[in-house]
Amino acid sequence: MGKVRPRYIKNLARKLLELYPDKFTTDFEHNKKMVMELADIPSKRVRNQVAGYITHLVRMRIEEEKAKEEEELVEELGE
Repeated sequence: MGKVRPRYIKNLARKLLELYPDKFTTDFEHNKKMVMELADIPSKRVRNQVAGYITHLVRMRIEEEKAKEEEELVEELGE
C-alpha cells in the first residue's frame, strides 16, 4: 500500500513540476534541493513530502513513456 498524502502536498508538487519540468529528476536528494530553491516552504517535513511526491511523479512519467514506446514498437513489428 502507498502513503496517503494531503491534497496540498499533491497540488504543490504538481504545480512545481508543471512550472519547472526540466529541474526535477528521479533522485530524491536533488529534488529536495530544487524544492528548497523554488518554493518557500518553512517546514522540513512538508518540503520532503513534496520532493518525495515529485520523485514519484517523475518515475511514473518515465514508466509511462517506456510503456508507450514498447507498445509502438510491438505495433510496428506486428505489421
